[in-house]
Amino acid sequence: MASEQDEKYTVFFDIDNTLYPASARISQAMGERIHNYFVSMGLPEDEASELHHKYYKQYGLALRGLVHHHEIDPLEFDRACDGSLPLEEMLRPDPALRQLLLDIDRSKTRVWALTNAYQNHAKRVLKILELDDLIEGIVFCDYRTPKFFCKPEPEFYNSALQHASITDPSKVLFVDDSVSNVRAAKQLGWGSCVWLYERGEEWIEGGKVVDREQERSGDNNEIPGVDAEISNLQELRKIWKHIFVEEKNTP
Repeated sequence: MASEQDEKYTVFFDIDNTLYPASARISQAMGERIHNYFVSMGLPEDEASELHHKYYKQYGLALRGLVHHHEIDPLEFDRACDGSLPLEEMLRPDPALRQLLLDIDRSKTRVWALTNAYQNHAKRVLKILELDDLIEGIVFCDYRTPKFFCKPEPEFYNSALQHASITDPSKVLFVDDSVSNVRAAKQLGWGSCVWLYERGEEWIEGGKVVDREQERSGDNNEIPGVDAEISNLQELRKIWKHIFVEEKNTP
């Protein structure tokens, strides 16, 4: 039986490199801090870089590998890495983005955030961007749980549905800057899954620069497993036209 929440659509926005541009270079700053954390464990520079990338690819987050193989305190890691980022100096509110969220029709749509970060970082970013009052709920990686999950693991997406009291995944709209995360959601039956790809920006995965153009295939350079590709969140006004307040024509 569908829940009352399923009468509405639910939009899940990723946070990092989605609600702010990759040009803010927060991924680079975060990668440097994570690398330094590996080095602080006594690893040589090269080995730290390789292990950082290996854990990211294997577990979705380098932290997951550190917890599993090295028994580190995830909250201490969060304080040393995400918590030490000078976000107030790196981020600025975007009035156009705030207006985008304001223009979503709340009578038929709920707006949530879905992030692989811990709640402290997520709330801090949303507050700096002046979007915290427009986000109804946050699904985050709970580092307090010994075996926490993260995108793109199915368990994380399923927990998101539970947190938001959603029983019909086809009513979910999702946008993320990671094509792997978008594909995973689509495979689980989420309604509309959109990949945000900022061309020309350096993309960091597990501390290393990667070429996202390799995701394309076929003669049309399509991205398998996603419903749409955008380069700016404002394009959602056309892709998800049905959830935005209709513009009134002025005489």
